[in-house]
Amino acid sequence: IREEGAPGTVIGNLAKDMSLSVSHSSKTNFRMMKQFNDSFIRVRESDGQLIVGERIDRERLCRHTPQCLITFDVVNFSKDRYKLIHVEVEISDINDNSPEFPNRESVVEISENAALGSRIPLNPALDADVGSNYIQSYQISVNSHFTIDVLQRADGVKYAELILMKELDRETQSSYNIELVAKDGGSPHRSGSTKITVRVTDFNDNSPVFDQNSFSVSLPEDAPVGTVILDLNAVDADEGLNGEVVYGFGKQVSHEIRELFQVDNKSGRLTLRSPVDFESKSTYELDVQAIDLGANPTPSVCKIIIHVTDVNDNAPEISITPMTSIATGVAYISEAADKDSLVALISTLDRDSGVNSQVHCSLYGHDHFKLRQAHEDSYMIVTAAALDRERISEYNLTVMAEDFGSPPLRKITQFTIRLSDENDNAPHFARAVYEVSVVENNAPGAYITTVEASDADLGINGKITYRLVDSVIMGSPMNTFVSLNSVSGSVYALRSFNYEVMKQLDVHIQASDGGSPQLQSTAIIRLKIVDQNDNQPYIIEPSLYKGSAEVFLPRDASAGYLVTQIRATDADEGINAQLSFKITEGGHLGFSINKDTGKVLVSRKLTYDLMNNVKVTVAVSDNGSPSLTSTAMIIFSFIEGTPPSQPSSAQNSNEELLEWDMSIAIIIVLAGSCSVLLLAIILIATMCSRRKKETSDGNFDEKVETPNMEKVESSRMDSLIVNHKGKAFDAHSFPEGLPLASSNTTEASSEDSRQTTGIFEPNSRPMEAKLKGYSTLPGYGKETVRPITIWKGNSFTTISARDPQISGKDSGKGDSDFNDSDSDISADVHKKESPPMNSLWACTSECKVLGHSDRCWSPSATRPNTSLACGSHLSTFSKTATLPRDARKENYYSAHLPKTNGLQSVYEKVQHQEFDYILVGPPTPARIQETDEISIPEYTNS
Repeated sequence: IREEGAPGTVIGNLAKDMSLSVSHSSKTNFRMMKQFNDSFIRVRESDGQLIVGERIDRERLCRHTPQCLITFDVVNFSKDRYKLIHVEVEISDINDNSPEFPNRESVVEISENAALGSRIPLNPALDADVGSNYIQSYQISVNSHFTIDVLQRADGVKYAELILMKELDRETQSSYNIELVAKDGGSPHRSGSTKITVRVTDFNDNSPVFDQNSFSVSLPEDAPVGTVILDLNAVDADEGLNGEVVYGFGKQVSHEIRELFQVDNKSGRLTLRSPVDFESKSTYELDVQAIDLGANPTPSVCKIIIHVTDVNDNAPEISITPMTSIATGVAYISEAADKDSLVALISTLDRDSGVNSQVHCSLYGHDHFKLRQAHEDSYMIVTAAALDRERISEYNLTVMAEDFGSPPLRKITQFTIRLSDENDNAPHFARAVYEVSVVENNAPGAYITTVEASDADLGINGKITYRLVDSVIMGSPMNTFVSLNSVSGSVYALRSFNYEVMKQLDVHIQASDGGSPQLQSTAIIRLKIVDQNDNQPYIIEPSLYKGSAEVFLPRDASAGYLVTQIRATDADEGINAQLSFKITEGGHLGFSINKDTGKVLVSRKLTYDLMNNVKVTVAVSDNGSPSLTSTAMIIFSFIEGTPPSQPSSAQNSNEELLEWDMSIAIIIVLAGSCSVLLLAIILIATMCSRRKKETSDGNFDEKVETPNMEKVESSRMDSLIVNHKGKAFDAHSFPEGLPLASSNTTEASSEDSRQTTGIFEPNSRPMEAKLKGYSTLPGYGKETVRPITIWKGNSFTTISARDPQISGKDSGKGDSDFNDSDSDISADVHKKESPPMNSLWACTSECKVLGHSDRCWSPSATRPNTSLACGSHLSTFSKTATLPRDARKENYYSAHLPKTNGLQSVYEKVQHQEFDYILVGPPTPARIQETDEISIPEYTNS
């Protein structure tokens, strides 16, 4: 860029010029690292645009240096990575300075006898510009005696010398006025001028002569003041004052040189007056004049060029620019920064030249950070390992810059790096489980305990809040039992605890920090409820009514007789539940009580009458503090009789009382009832499905040959009875001495108590019944036909086998037995008078003729009254039970039936159908043989 640009002038765009990707979501993509001339150039952080920060004066910044550069570094951030860009901005010169002479007017002298070609050095003009904008030429006004010659000094300064072109004559013209103009090469060019007055002096024919007309010397920049640079010597051949020489600087020597150097006017010794600096200026050119003391002297000039040599006199300079900084000299970086993350940029500067300006930088303090060279004079501090603020929060590093001079010079700078906190630590409880005890019956709002968690993070990341973890205890939320202060972690009870209801409560507490993302940890407060003696003993035996119980005992009970035992419980536990018994009132009335067991004994022979009542007050006390007591009044009533034998003490001591929790018992009963109900529903559904299927298949031929049908029928009956096994039926026995035969009325009256299913087991003493043959009816032949006895429901029925109309066919009208017969053709009145559903409806044609008289029925076996003390009864099949067809055989006892020819079973098609009640008494074929005895099984409890 050109100098003198206005602030804000755009220099370039790093993102565009270097084809760098820019994140539009971030406001900081570029950052200029601090340099020594950081105010002249500024960088826009969003896209890296370079602009002029303030007015740049190249002449002030770089003086006469041919190339003027402003260098700095810019960091480019891209996807958590960085790129270091080294930028050099060259400041180009503009022709903004005109040549200027030190003096607007000057006077020079020349002897009238000066030879042609004599030169008089003139003061050079000054121009701050460089290159083509610097002074390019000098011109003088037109005259007849003088001209100029433009020369260039060793330091690049151009100057003019006045040359005599024509002899002078002081008496003719004693002075000449000349205008000297200096012009630069700019466009447009600039110029400066001065007026020179040339005075012609009188003749002095000898001038001093130097040993050499010019000298070139070297001077170390660290040379001390007073150092002799050069001893000059000039000789004048004249005598006297005309031959005495004095020395001094020429009139054109600048004030700057006069400040740095001095010449002794008598000896001509050139010495150092002030220190020189190679870095400021490395070459000086000056003129020393020698002049005699005669009249109209002619000076002699000696040109001296002084080269200042560099020495390592400048220590390196260090500039540290942190990526993130709040205070000077302190850099901040996140503890979660990745390895090789940029922390700061180090820039070095050594004003020496050559090898003395080469700098090496080192970092000391901790191996978590290291240096990486970016460019020739810049370094980066980057992370070398993972950081953890909780372990090391601050690093004090030392940066040392050392040049390669001899001896080397170094600069040491302290640098601090502080880690910014990240939420990488969850709250930590001192213990995972806090065990706290609380005495029951506490007041609501009572303080329980305080939990405390610590978080190693800082600020909001380490700010802990507490809360209860949601849970349900005994059907109630946890926050109905205890409350928690979210800031302090103090826990308070919201209700009064009861040890008998709840012995322990686990409270889960969660501690959360305020970071993002939020971190949590949990702890458990194990709240143990401590029992208090707050429950009185409760007497459960004998049962009390209004605080008293009546106990009967024989009037003549002997001493030591166990009358009763007082049993009590206490809802408390431990020592609070240890009970002791004593008689508080009536202890002298002949009774005593065991202190530990509560057994009430007769202490002496009793002499009370039957009408007497003895009242004794018994107290049951626990062992708590204070002790609680319950009392009961036991009223002893006397009866006649001998005391029953008392169980032995060993038996009494070994008795175990099974105390069931009422809720558990109710649950078990309900579960069992539901299971039985479900099983019954499934069984009924299965039976109905089969019956419907078989009904659709039920039109069978009834006229089957009798002998074959009897064989099939008998075999089927045996299979149905004998093959059934398992525990589908319970076996019960008839009570002794009760008649098996009874009327149907009796049978029907006891039907409601016969729903227990059972297995038939013949008794060892079968009951026998005489069966007499029925008389033949008209139209049925004259032969005597033996009846067949069958069991159906809960009674035996004897029917004739002659009637071909008898059938066991299902009528399909429900579960009633009387509907499963061909006799269903009778009227409704007939159906209403039919026996109960559990009795057999076996009406024959004979019954139809006789009008359903009692001759149609055989004596039926009736179950005895179930209210008898023995409890035995005749079991029947349940209506819903169906004998399985494929049941395996069980052991059975056969009933002996008399044999009869020519009978036909009423269940002649049983192999194709199922009935509500299918049970044939004898497992042998239903055809009755010649004997007239029948053995009927007696049911016994198995």
